[in-house]
Amino acid sequence: MLIREAVADDWPRIWPFWHAIVVAAETYTWDPDTSEEAARALWMNPAKRVYVAEDPGGAVVGSAYLTPNYGGRAADVANAGFMVDPDQAGRGIGRALAEHILAAAQDAGYRAMVFNAVVETNPAVQLWTSLGFTILGTVPEAFDHPRHGRVGLHIMYRSLL
Repeated sequence: MLIREAVADDWPRIWPFWHAIVVAAETYTWDPDTSEEAARALWMNPAKRVYVAEDPGGAVVGSAYLTPNYGGRAADVANAGFMVDPDQAGRGIGRALAEHILAAAQDAGYRAMVFNAVVETNPAVQLWTSLGFTILGTVPEAFDHPRHGRVGLHIMYRSLL
């Protein structure tokens, strides 16, 4: 699998799985009615370093971004977002993207990474903890999950030093 920086022409290959994941409303707090134009502005924002994962046939099977979580004197704390095509789940794409983003964050001089709102029922919580993230706290019943009802949102942290 190749992980590379995304280019503008990648968006039409990201959008179908981005849309499917957000519409499912199980792992992201973004509005399921987000338009393609608004989604592109959110994900492909020039302030973010965006990456794609390609399978050996050249299909885009995942994407991730890296960005500062805060500004000013706290701008060395990173944030990231990850999307893997649901049809490609279980192939290690999420882990490969996560490891790539963590290395890119360290190379860029970030001191830590924070995830602000990880849905507590998201299977990725296991991935993040296996990669050294800790749950700093949970906002109880902050997310209306379509199958589980009200569930918490974890705030997760990892030092990059």
